[in-house]
Amino acid sequence: MTILDILGFLHLGFADIIDIIVVALILYVAFRWLRGSSAVNIFIAILMLFVIRILAVALNMKLLSALLDTIIDVGAIALIVIFQPEIRQFLSRVGRSTGITGERRNLLDRLLGRNANALDDEAAKELSRACFEMAEQKTGALIVIRHKNPLQGIIDSGDTLDAEIRSSLVENIFFKNSPLHDGAVIIGGNRILAARCTLPITERTDIPAKYGMRHKSAVGISERSDADVIVVSEQRGTVSFVRDGVITHVDSRNQLKLMLDPPKQEK
Repeated sequence: MTILDILGFLHLGFADIIDIIVVALILYVAFRWLRGSSAVNIFIAILMLFVIRILAVALNMKLLSALLDTIIDVGAIALIVIFQPEIRQFLSRVGRSTGITGERRNLLDRLLGRNANALDDEAAKELSRACFEMAEQKTGALIVIRHKNPLQGIIDSGDTLDAEIRSSLVENIFFKNSPLHDGAVIIGGNRILAARCTLPITERTDIPAKYGMRHKSAVGISERSDADVIVVSEQRGTVSFVRDGVITHVDSRNQLKLMLDPPKQEK
């Protein structure tokens, strides 16, 4: 008996080939999604367990197969807990990339009482001015621009303001001696909704060392929602824009103003 006979690979049908290709694609997508995060090592360990179980079943090792079946059954619940941030991030991105776009999305948003919270031209101009004024003074800032996702939990973690967007107000909030400077400001619908808010920190390990906790928090909230984030670095006096976990250096006020436009939906 050859190894091919043991593993049962001599009788592959069309459905088996499709099955293998689909599973390979799922594993590839999962690995790419988890690459750079702390969960990738757990993912590799799980794959090794599945491979060992397949070999144990093929070799008719009943005791080892039963033990691995028990571990896998119990571990399924544990996996949901371990990968909860990744699962939530994945489902959030899938929801944002569905075909419900354009007029259909706008109609759905109206029925659900949601709006895009887009900044108008004057608000974007005031915000851009404030960010580069703070960059020149090396005043650190973290500003979240809300879009579809309400971010109510994030807003509730800080202090409610509900104020008009003015560059002087934004600068005063992040002034080092201000009681509201520590944390993030949430903006939505041309209003400053809250300050001193706590943001989730990304678990990615591939972020360059030059970026501090503000940038990691910006990446974290942009991974979990459709919000955009502006970060002003206190150490380097630079302005960064974060969307979908991608950090982009901003060189000018006009560039930032253009980037503040919400992502365009396909029609």
